[in-house]
Amino acid sequence: MVDLVEVAPGRFRVKRDTPQNFARSEHPVPYVISDSMPPTEQVDGKFYTSKRQFRAVGRALGLVEVGNEKPKPKPKNAGSRAATEARRASIKTALARTGRP
Repeated sequence: MVDLVEVAPGRFRVKRDTPQNFARSEHPVPYVISDSMPPTEQVDGKFYTSKRQFRAVGRALGLVEVGNEKPKPKPKNAGSRAATEARRASIKTALARTGRP
């Protein structure tokens, strides 16, 4: 027999055994990233214990946090017509040496 639990008026779900100790860490709310950190010196000579303040000062000074920089897009290869022809000629020469048409 299946036991049902009423979750709302007229809405039921199957009753399941849930483990009582399902915390993934010693903190009361798992997966929450804290803003606090050990006192760390920024370039301005002051120590910060807040990640937000530390990063704000770094951005204001024009610094880039490693791992958060955005790569510049690669430019399209819009070479000249002569470069395209030279590339095609070198490919043709390489194919001729290997015996391919």
